[in-house]
Amino acid sequence: MKTTLGCIRRADEEFHMIQPGDKVAVGVSGGKDSLLLLRAMALYRMVRHQDFDLCAIMLTTGKEKPDTSAIEALAQEVGVPLTVRHTELYQILFEIRKDPNPCALCAKMRRAMLCDVCKELGANKLALGHHRDDALETLLMSLLYEGRLHTFHPCSYMSRSQLTVIRPMIFLPEKHVIHMQRTVNLPVMDKSCPVDGHTKRQEMKDLLDELCRRYPTAREMMLRALRNHDQYGLWAPADSTKDVRGSTGKVIVPPPKE
Repeated sequence: MKTTLGCIRRADEEFHMIQPGDKVAVGVSGGKDSLLLLRAMALYRMVRHQDFDLCAIMLTTGKEKPDTSAIEALAQEVGVPLTVRHTELYQILFEIRKDPNPCALCAKMRRAMLCDVCKELGANKLALGHHRDDALETLLMSLLYEGRLHTFHPCSYMSRSQLTVIRPMIFLPEKHVIHMQRTVNLPVMDKSCPVDGHTKRQEMKDLLDELCRRYPTAREMMLRALRNHDQYGLWAPADSTKDVRGSTGKVIVPPPKE
């Protein structure tokens, strides 16, 4: 867990993600990434002397309501209140719309639902479990399918919902997430999405693995390019006034609070 907390501290300090008095809601999907984030954020709050509040939100998306008792037990163990909401995303995407490529719409709808629950809980920040490889895969996807250099920002303010989305594990390699899943025995749920493993993101994951087989430092070099904000501006520092545009519309990287 030391490596995980070190990466979270690095991201927090570089992008001023968490300020005293914040209430951070961790988005929990039931996968390894979000469950590790939940456990790590509970520990990080202790390191930060509990100067911010923490809660967790879980949206279920399967055809049937899943058994969430193991995840509820984990949240209770780490002392984080968990709100579970059962959604009809499966029915909307796969039975009504029958969309063969539902990922983008699913992400938008999930984000909107998470924002609504954040407002109900009084949270001003939403923490998502994206890690380093997620950012690099998104970069490749944007380059190859959209013809632009783009990926999500580690810390983005969504002016429409007045909520800041943070990604504390943005520097953490996926291989370490897998290692921690086994080490701390995270209660990962079975994947309920019928297109899982057959998406463009999976293609980018395979492509990134192939690049790293040929060029072992590819991930580190791509991450360095993302952080080269003076030349490319993809990950502007927290005190930048540059606008960042994403799938949810116009978002702004806010300056750190005094």
